[in-house]
Amino acid sequence: MVEFWLIGLVLFATMIGSVGSLYFKKAAKKFKFSFKGIFNFELIFGVFMYFLATLLFIAALRKGDVNVLYPITSCSYIWVSFLSIKFLGERMNYFKWGGIALIILGVITITL
Repeated sequence: MVEFWLIGLVLFATMIGSVGSLYFKKAAKKFKFSFKGIFNFELIFGVFMYFLATLLFIAALRKGDVNVLYPITSCSYIWVSFLSIKFLGERMNYFKWGGIALIILGVITITL
C-alpha cells in the first residue's frame, strides 16, 4: 500500500512538470538553432521545472511502488489541458474532456 503523501508528492511533481510544458510551448515561438534562440528564459525555466519534477518523482519512488506511482504521472495530461486553456487560449472538445475523465478513472482505479 502506497502512502497518501507519496501520491500527493507525485501529483505535485506532475503539476510542476506541466508548468514546464507550458513554458516549452512559449519557448517554441522564439526557438532558433542559435545561442540566443536556445538560451531564452522560457526554455530555461521549462527545463528547470522538468528537472524539479523529476527530482520529486525520484524522491517518491524511493519509498513507493513504481507500479502505483508511475501511472499517476498521467495526471500531467490533465494539468496541461487546464493550463493550455487558461494561459494559451487553447480549446477543448468533448473527446478531450472524455479522455480526461478516463485518465481520472484510471488513476483512481490503479491507486486503490
